[in-house]
Amino acid sequence: MGNPEDRSGCLVRKLHIAVLMGGWSAEREVSLVTGAGVADALESRGHRVTRIDMGRDIAQRLLEAAPDVVFNALHGTPGEDGTVQGMMDLMGFKYTHSGLETSVIAIDKELTKMVLVPAGIRMPAGEIVESESLYAGDPLPRPYVLKPVNEGSSVGVVIVTREGNYGDPIGRDVRGPWQEFDRLLAEPFIRGRELTVAVLGDEALAVTELKPKTGFYDYDAKYTDGLTEHVCPADVPADVAEAMLRMARDAHRILGCRGASRSDFRWDDERGAEGVYLLEVNTQPGMTPLSLVPEQARYRGIDYPELCERLVEMAL
Repeated sequence: MGNPEDRSGCLVRKLHIAVLMGGWSAEREVSLVTGAGVADALESRGHRVTRIDMGRDIAQRLLEAAPDVVFNALHGTPGEDGTVQGMMDLMGFKYTHSGLETSVIAIDKELTKMVLVPAGIRMPAGEIVESESLYAGDPLPRPYVLKPVNEGSSVGVVIVTREGNYGDPIGRDVRGPWQEFDRLLAEPFIRGRELTVAVLGDEALAVTELKPKTGFYDYDAKYTDGLTEHVCPADVPADVAEAMLRMARDAHRILGCRGASRSDFRWDDERGAEGVYLLEVNTQPGMTPLSLVPEQARYRGIDYPELCERLVEMAL
């Protein structure tokens, strides 16, 4: 399949694009917003778009639609963990974002560390703990972070502090991810500032600082208008910004990401560039109006419809 482009790098040929969204993950509602935005943008460029809210009959629906390419607008499992990617590989469909192997590794925070840390990417030390063990005692000195091993968008992430209301030890009846997941990743809490870098193709776009109005940058702060201030480009020293851009680029390359990815960081601003830690790499970053990849693309002069077309182009 060819993909003729104009001089701006955008597709000239008009395609039939299936936008795959929704599904049944914890991030379903955000995926629907992402998918609607992507579909509208691609239609505005003259492409024929079929919107598909993924159900268990997804293989049959893709066969019936027979698109030229699939825009994967799913978030979380099974759209981000390699399951849908493997299905589309078997069916012979081209699709946006990362492939099977990359998706399997990047959705798993433990596997991601196993790949990136030996390659020189600084990440917080951590250990996998059985949720049941938390009721007996802390796995790390407080404060520390607990997060599901295989979820994105900060779903189920909590910070356990000395002053918190989870109990000491954590109470069995206290609401938290230990009630939903058998195993969790425990990491030391990195003090400082929350930042993120989007990578498009092989280029790191910018550094954005995230300033939640309350608490930390959790799922609600990411997707609720007005809860988080985005500062793009971030007001950080040049060597710190370059460290994040380099680490995001390297992580994208080492993991084998395709299209767009987003790397999230914590920066201990008392330690300079040595205080930069990569937390995770998102292979299906959000594309909602509040999302960070479109925001950084705009900063680099790429509007939303062009961004969507570029991701389609990379899939082809």
